[in-house]
Amino acid sequence: MAAVPGPAGHAGYELEDRLRAAGAVRIAGVDEVGRGAWAGPVTVCAAVTDFSPPPELERRRGPVRLTDSKLLSAAHREAFAEVLPDWLSSHALGEASAAEIDELGMTGALRLAAVRALKALPEPPDVIILDGKHDFLGSPWRVRTEIKADRTSVSVAAASVLAKVHRDRLMADLTGCDEYGFAECAGYPSPRHQAALERLGPTEHHRLSWSYLDDLPRWRHLRRHRDPLAGEGQLSLL
Repeated sequence: MAAVPGPAGHAGYELEDRLRAAGAVRIAGVDEVGRGAWAGPVTVCAAVTDFSPPPELERRRGPVRLTDSKLLSAAHREAFAEVLPDWLSSHALGEASAAEIDELGMTGALRLAAVRALKALPEPPDVIILDGKHDFLGSPWRVRTEIKADRTSVSVAAASVLAKVHRDRLMADLTGCDEYGFAECAGYPSPRHQAALERLGPTEHHRLSWSYLDDLPRWRHLRRHRDPLAGEGQLSLL
């Protein structure tokens, strides 16, 4: 099936076409969300298309086309998340918890979440398009890194939307966390989130190795420090 180029400013198949010309058949777009949050998991989605035209949302002002989730409104992300699973050939999500982020560091946690997503696909991809310039996957995966791939690659854009919607819903549904405003901030710093941290301290969903705890005198003793002499994955309580 011939791939369809994307209009200017929207995701298309140009990158996937170059990989197909080099012999790839199954191409997985991979994107993450939650890297900079203070609480909650980091979530990764792997999405595989059949190279058919991506879905569009029909709106009065004209069609809304698939692109980076950050460029879409919350309503448009939710609408795309309803149609993307049926349109994609396959997709899967993987997560690394706050505790795993504390234990492994962000690079290790990203790799763990991505591998969980990739291994959950029905078939392993021939090549992976990874948003950004840093390959946090490494061997044995064949990876093509691309800056702003979530704005240019249909596969990565679909992964971006599904990862974002899934994590936002998860954070909004966490029990006992209403004071922190996770339904609005998804675990990222916000005035309400910071005020609740100062008053109530971190929850089981917070990342305790992150430096925000240094600014909370009442809770600073909970900060977990990574031992620089023992490797990224080892922590000590200081």
